[in-house]
Amino acid sequence: MKVNQRKFWGWGYDKYPIDQSRVDQFAAMLQMALGIKAFSNIVPPQLSELNLRDPRFSLPATLSEYCTSETFDRASHAYGKSYRDIWRGLHGKFDNPPDYVAFPRTEEDIVQIYQFAVEEGISVIPYGGGSSVVGGVEPTLDTRYKGVITVDMKHFDKILQVDKQSRSALMQGGIYGPQIEMGLKPHGLTLRHYPQSFEFSTLGGWIATRSGGHFATLFTHIDEFVQAVRVVTPTGIMQSRRLPGSGAGPSEERLISGSEGIFGIITEAWMRLQDIPKYKLTQTVRFASWDATVEACRVIAQSGLNPSNARLVDQLEAFSNGLGDGSHAVLILGFESHSHPVDNWMQETLVLASAQGGIFEKKDKAQQSDKAATTWKKSFFEAPYLRDELMKKGCILETFETAVTWDQFSQFHNGILEAANQGMKDICGGGLITCRFTHLYPDGPAPYYTISAKGQTGRELEQWDQIKTIVSQAIIDLGGTITHHHAVGKDHRPFYNQQKSSVFDRSLKAIKRELDPSWILNPDVLITKV
Repeated sequence: MKVNQRKFWGWGYDKYPIDQSRVDQFAAMLQMALGIKAFSNIVPPQLSELNLRDPRFSLPATLSEYCTSETFDRASHAYGKSYRDIWRGLHGKFDNPPDYVAFPRTEEDIVQIYQFAVEEGISVIPYGGGSSVVGGVEPTLDTRYKGVITVDMKHFDKILQVDKQSRSALMQGGIYGPQIEMGLKPHGLTLRHYPQSFEFSTLGGWIATRSGGHFATLFTHIDEFVQAVRVVTPTGIMQSRRLPGSGAGPSEERLISGSEGIFGIITEAWMRLQDIPKYKLTQTVRFASWDATVEACRVIAQSGLNPSNARLVDQLEAFSNGLGDGSHAVLILGFESHSHPVDNWMQETLVLASAQGGIFEKKDKAQQSDKAATTWKKSFFEAPYLRDELMKKGCILETFETAVTWDQFSQFHNGILEAANQGMKDICGGGLITCRFTHLYPDGPAPYYTISAKGQTGRELEQWDQIKTIVSQAIIDLGGTITHHHAVGKDHRPFYNQQKSSVFDRSLKAIKRELDPSWILNPDVLITKV
């Protein structure tokens, strides 16, 4: 086993030292709240136990130089990281792996893959870090294709140029989050985009899925940082001009942002950067009333103060993440700047929070960090590991992230709670649902719901499907978006079809036919072939 070997069946590193006490605490909370008598004990499969089907086609010599059919590569590229994906991996079900995984080093390699795929009727799956939680990298089951090649962009991993004067950099699409920040740090710069998948996701994947970052206001999505983009499509290379802004027609960059790999593979992008912050301040504020916390978030969002972090966590989620005893909702606030102290901004924000009943501990100037906020940050990045451990116990866990305007939020929120609780009761006998705000906008919040329940042994995936359908449909019916930052993929496509207009759907398909006339790229994702 390699040092820091990625799991082939689940999230992250195989030997990651998750705090077992945190797993036990969450399990105990579920056991007490739901009356669970006993948990399952599902043991992940060993790589040697897998028996993948043989590749369904042969490669020409030119492609064999950078393609592999090794079991680990095929299994680890068969799924993303959704509940559905982890459940199948945990149970050793790899019924439809890619036939080959390609690791191209040049754009010409990608062109060769396209040419072969078109000639032979093979589908091609662009793959960055594989962190999709919506079925965005799973091979198609469509029998119109003779097989699948997954294209892993890990060799496109360099920062090619840094323009400090314009505060931007040219990077390759396969570079991972930590490598971006390590490469920019000597220049005093940062991309400042931190999704929960930061360690295991790539720039190209962020752009293709319109990834949302950790910061709550202003620059919330990756497309706001994209200055120019280069994409290899089956019909040619799309290269947009590097500009600070333009009003010349529809934006090429915006077309590619959120395209989820159906138009081409992102090989390079010029990205807008920021100076590394020198001044940081965090503060947690407690509220006895959920409605008061929501109102505080609205007021802060519309104040123009633009905190870097303004994350509301409801009472139950606060308790499960070590942020209190469950009696208060918690608002985690943060400000940062590279040019000036942020104390005044924080103080003005705390005045607004206090006016809505917020309670906080006063700090002296030397105390810049907040212990509760630090605890939350650690639990935030460890959450996918916790999810995997709880799945071994037979738990059903899922998240629903969306956005809705302030005037609709109260009715929307109550409707989601009702739909989720009734669904979990009917399907699992009960469950828990928590809510937090991941992002705040002047016109509305981005609520993020987490559901937890005990599944029936062997039927967990079926039950998860039923609950996900119920809540996803409620999101659409109540006026929200099916996804704020997780993308559409295969899982959300039925609900995205209800959200987008028929004219826009036809427009996307027309662009697809122009850029990918053989429809080889990521079939079934975002749109469907007719």
